[in-house]
Amino acid sequence: MFVLVNLKAYDCDPVEIASAASEVSDETGVRIAVAPQPAHLDRVAETGVETWGQHVDPVGHGSHTGSVHASAVADAGATGTLLNHSEERLRLADIDGGLTAAAEVDLSTVVCANDPDQSAAVAALGPDAVAVEPPELIGGDVSVASADPGIVEDAVAAVTGVDDAVDLYCGAGVSTGEDVAAAADLGASGVLLASGVAKADEPRAVLRDLASGAP
Repeated sequence: MFVLVNLKAYDCDPVEIASAASEVSDETGVRIAVAPQPAHLDRVAETGVETWGQHVDPVGHGSHTGSVHASAVADAGATGTLLNHSEERLRLADIDGGLTAAAEVDLSTVVCANDPDQSAAVAALGPDAVAVEPPELIGGDVSVASADPGIVEDAVAAVTGVDDAVDLYCGAGVSTGEDVAAAADLGASGVLLASGVAKADEPRAVLRDLASGAP
């Protein structure tokens, strides 16, 4: 089970959370990664935790002020990147371009999707994984696996039907080990979460609880 923690732009200490995630991963054997702001990628990677970018743009080298270049993300120590998060929506063509840019520098990819139909559409582009995240549950206290387990089951079926080499993760409202266990029971092989860790008073305790739910 993969636990991917997106720190978004929350007011938190990325190095503290990354260090805790690295320690909990080592203690439990559960794969945990952290996706910080681009400016913090190198500092997070130095902790030894698996480090991911929050986004890369479908651009090559050149005049692209403000863009996040995939090679810069990789050079900073990241090994993967998110694409098409609900807070950074992309057109299908740009998702495809982002996947190409990531592949050129060997970044693993998770493409976010709102629902099973969109999950199938982005799975056809060949990412490593799709994360289904109903937007209305993002940042809330109820996991999608509890609020609407059918979405997860349908997304697993939709993605597998398109390409059974693409993993299905679930996100939105994930914050406890019970949520992780529920996601696994529904067929997900990973979870994507943010506020449950980034806004926690004791991130290490939350990470240990999340890891306890991994099969």
